[in-house]
Amino acid sequence: MSEVKKNGSKSDDGWVKIIAPYRNGDNLHSWWQVINTFFPYILLWGLMVISLKYRYWITVPLILLSAGFLVRLFIIFHDCGHGSFFKSKRLSEIVGYIFGMLAFTPYHRWHYSHLIHHQTVGNLDKRGLGDVWTLTVDEYLALPKKKQLAYRIFRNPIIMFGFGAALLFLIGNRFSRKSFSRKQKMSVYATNAGIAVLATTLCLTIGWKEYLLIQIPVMYFASIGGVYLFYLQHQFDGVHWYSDKEWDFKTVALHGSSYYQLPAILQWFSGNIGFHHVHHLSSKIPNYRLEKCHRENELFSSIKPIPFLQGFKYVHLKLWDTQAGKLIRFKDLKMKSITA
Repeated sequence: MSEVKKNGSKSDDGWVKIIAPYRNGDNLHSWWQVINTFFPYILLWGLMVISLKYRYWITVPLILLSAGFLVRLFIIFHDCGHGSFFKSKRLSEIVGYIFGMLAFTPYHRWHYSHLIHHQTVGNLDKRGLGDVWTLTVDEYLALPKKKQLAYRIFRNPIIMFGFGAALLFLIGNRFSRKSFSRKQKMSVYATNAGIAVLATTLCLTIGWKEYLLIQIPVMYFASIGGVYLFYLQHQFDGVHWYSDKEWDFKTVALHGSSYYQLPAILQWFSGNIGFHHVHHLSSKIPNYRLEKCHRENELFSSIKPIPFLQGFKYVHLKLWDTQAGKLIRFKDLKMKSITA
C-alpha cells in the first residue's frame, strides 16, 4: 500500500514531505549495522561453545545477550523486506534470507503477511493475517464455550509469550500451506534447508547436545522478546482501531501504533522499533532513522509514549469493546455484565 491516506485527502499531504528526507537506507550506515550485529552474534556463539566446557551458569548470560542480538538481526531482516535497508533489492533479499535463516523465519512468506499487516492494521473489518488474534466483545460472547476457552488459553500471557512465541519460530515457520504462493513456499523450503545445513554442521563440529543447549534457549528468549514487542505495537491502552469505512492510513499509523519508550540498551537491541508510529507512517524509513524522524518533527509531538514498565500491564488486554472504542480485560467484561 502506498503511504497516503485511504480517503485520498489532500489536507494531510504535508506529512509526506516531512518524512521524505528520512526514507530509504544509506548503504554505509546499513553495512555498519550488519557488522555490529552479525559479527558479535557469531562471536557470542563461539564464547557459548567454550563456556559449555565449564559451567552452564556461565553460558546463561551469554544466551540472553545472544537473544538480544538475534532480535536486532530480525529487525534488519524486517527492514530488508520493506526495501528500506539497502538500495539494492537483490542485496536486501540476500541479507534478508541469511538473517531470516538465523531467526528461523522464511523471508518471502513472512514479509507477505507483514505487508498485509501494514495494509490492514487497526482495521476491525480486516483482521486475521499478520496480526495477533483479537476478538470483539460481541464476537467472543457469540462463541461456544469451548471456543471461548480456546481463545482464553491463546491470550494467556504464559501461553502466548512463554510457549507460543518459541513454537511459532521453531515449528510454525517450518511448514508451508496450499494457500501460499510458489515464491512463499520456496522461501519456507530454502530457509528450512539452510537451517538444516547449519544445524548439521554445528552438531558435527561442537556436538548435538551442545548445539541444542545453545540454539533452543537463544531462540526461546529472542522469540519472547520479539513477540512481546510485536504485541505491544498495536495492543495497548488508548489504541485506536476503526471500521473499514472510518479507517485511514495516517490516523492508524499515529494513533493505532505505539511509541514504546525503552531503556537505551533495549532500544538499541530492538532497532528503534519502539518508534512504531513512525515506522507505520513510512515503512521505507530504516530503523536507524526512526528516532531522528520522531525527534525532529512537530507532527509526532502529540504522540503519548508508553513507559517501559507500563507496557507489561497491557498483556492483560484481551478484547475490543466496540461500544467503548478500546481494548479491555476479561475482568472488565464481567463488570460490564454485572452493571448491564
